[in-house]
Amino acid sequence: MPTHVALLRGINVGGHNKMAMAGLRTVVASLGHTDVATYIQSGNVVFTTGDQDLNSVAGAMERAIADALAVQPRVVVLTCDALAQVVAANPYPHEASPKSLHAVFRMEELGADEVDGIASAVERARAKGSSDEATVVGSTLYLRTPDGLGRSVLAVELSRAGGAINARSSATVRNWATVSRLLAMCKG
Repeated sequence: MPTHVALLRGINVGGHNKMAMAGLRTVVASLGHTDVATYIQSGNVVFTTGDQDLNSVAGAMERAIADALAVQPRVVVLTCDALAQVVAANPYPHEASPKSLHAVFRMEELGADEVDGIASAVERARAKGSSDEATVVGSTLYLRTPDGLGRSVLAVELSRAGGAINARSSATVRNWATVSRLLAMCKG
């Protein structure tokens, strides 16, 4: 069976949406998925499943987590092959710090209006003196934030209402260290 990755949005961040990874592993296994493993406390799950409908897998996981753990995160599911493609398509391979590079994952590709909104956010951030960069490849938004995500003017611009990573979107962000580790877990 193919290996997949589930990325939960907003888990164990700032004392909100607290979830033990042991409980998350139990819930994911209860859905019939196998070889379930988690990585760090932010809701990263590697698992195998024969189900090819990733939206269905994500939806079932969201419902099961809400029922069992009383937390309602958005879940993005991708195949390990898709994660490998995200790594291969990295438009910032020169970035030496894995904590300065982030991938914003979504279940669906960004629309033209969203891509235009990202370009506008980059322009606003640059006008404020930011050296942050953003590039969209398929359903992934790559963010390069040399001063860190927590100090990123661009991240603030993108998180505003209507932005690509605002609270209402299904997007979830992972730094490159986490992306790389998850890919290594996929490969066994």
